[in-house]
Amino acid sequence: MATEISGLNKWYGSFHVLKDIDLTVAAGSRIVICGPSGSGKSTLIRCINGLETYQGGSIALGGVKLGDNAKETTLARRDTGMVFQSFNLFPHLTVLSNCTLALRRVLKMSRRQAEDIALHYLEKVRIPEQAKKYPAQLSGGQQQRVAIARALCLSPRLMLFDEPTSALDPEMIKEVLDVMVSLASEGMTMLCVTHEMGFAREVADQVIFMDQGRIVEQARPDIFFGAPSHARAQQFLEKILH
Repeated sequence: MATEISGLNKWYGSFHVLKDIDLTVAAGSRIVICGPSGSGKSTLIRCINGLETYQGGSIALGGVKLGDNAKETTLARRDTGMVFQSFNLFPHLTVLSNCTLALRRVLKMSRRQAEDIALHYLEKVRIPEQAKKYPAQLSGGQQQRVAIARALCLSPRLMLFDEPTSALDPEMIKEVLDVMVSLASEGMTMLCVTHEMGFAREVADQVIFMDQGRIVEQARPDIFFGAPSHARAQQFLEKILH
């Protein structure tokens, strides 16, 4: 799903967290957003998903300008899935129930239909055998894969990832990144905030570097990692790659 962001500005009180953000995400593209902590990366994708309000500019999802019409905005955002740093699973529900909850309550599907869809996506993230377990019985990597499956159950046209591996132990990171690589290979439109530069090199069409609330560099991975033009991006890469 194509996403158009124009002149986006956001404040937290007197703190100007997003400054004149312009970004186009073409359908089927895979964009990685990186940058130092506090640069506005997570806030940007939370604005896209409606978890944060903004005070200036516009966001359009699939040609629908958010906020102009409440019903159209709700439908457009339903086409957006999001995976967070923390897994946000319901601890009192099984893996299967976590994945079917929105299908049954929001889309009013039958239990059988919802479970068929949930099992399909649990298979896609390679943990169908965990369907009857509770989140506390799973590793962090498995819980994050459940969170991805749950988002996929609603058939989003755009997937947003907010540092999905940051809460994981190092040995669990690869299993989650492998799932994301698989999704990317299937043409899923993805906007991913991450510090996993290997993932950015392998998957991204474009790498965006943010600093102090602005997009200061946007380039193909080979250019961004080989010869970034902005001094701040050069400093960032030197610090995290060496």
